[in-house]
Amino acid sequence: MTMKKNTAHQIASVLTEALPYIQRFKNKVIVVKFGGNAMIDDALKHSFARDIVLMKSVGLTPIVVHGGGPQIGNLLTKLGKTSDFIDGMRVTDSETMDVVEMVLGGLVNKEIVNLINQHGGKAVGLTGKDGNFIRAKKIKLKKSAIDSEAFELIDLGHVGEVTSIDTAVLNMLNASDFIPVIAPIGVGDDGESYNINADFVAGKIAEKLNAEKLILLTNTAGILDKQGELLTGLSLKDIDNLIADGTISSGMIPKTRCATDALKGGVTSVHIIDGRVEHAVLLELFTDQGVGTLLLNR
Repeated sequence: MTMKKNTAHQIASVLTEALPYIQRFKNKVIVVKFGGNAMIDDALKHSFARDIVLMKSVGLTPIVVHGGGPQIGNLLTKLGKTSDFIDGMRVTDSETMDVVEMVLGGLVNKEIVNLINQHGGKAVGLTGKDGNFIRAKKIKLKKSAIDSEAFELIDLGHVGEVTSIDTAVLNMLNASDFIPVIAPIGVGDDGESYNINADFVAGKIAEKLNAEKLILLTNTAGILDKQGELLTGLSLKDIDNLIADGTISSGMIPKTRCATDALKGGVTSVHIIDGRVEHAVLLELFTDQGVGTLLLNR
């Protein structure tokens, strides 16, 4: 059956719009943090996997870092264990860390690997403990003591921050045309495992690999102004001003701090995009308008 003229024109327009972006980003590293609704909605999971496979097929070098907070919470609930959060971070004792490793390094990681492979890719799942490629240390959170100018240290358990990234494993996988899928679990000098914020793991990997882009999937359209309109083309100074006047607040602050750290570390651009939109990654990469907030080091 012959395609209608208008449909053919629309498809041709999309393809020709994508071509210069494909040429520009060929052989460039694109680090994508996969999280939010995109990880729990079946249609979105499959569209994400197809996006990653297409990126690899046209010559880009995608690396996926994923979260899994809701999945961890669900399993802990089934096990009768409650979770406490301080400043958005889950207090992680040894028993909870076992669950974190089981969910992030096992269930969630392997599901993403399987989805990418189903759609024609060659994905390999790993955690930061594989080859010790993500080194971490325990976070020491300081909180102001009540009725005192002194600070008290809050023990979050096995919650860590990245101290170093060894890219040898990632370089080997990239050179062999595999797609790395990374669970944000690091290892300390003492061999202890640490649960690390996936945004910051993605940012540090992007910095270390001199990535062209860091893409963070979220459950919002991106960074919004006080009227709820999408902001894009933001500079580091713009971000500081938006945080200072309260436009950027709450859970968006860690993401923007992750973004600005990555930009200062040499990543060309960072995108905070709406993971609720099917094929959001491709739309952001290969169209003029995109589907989120673009941040630049300028």
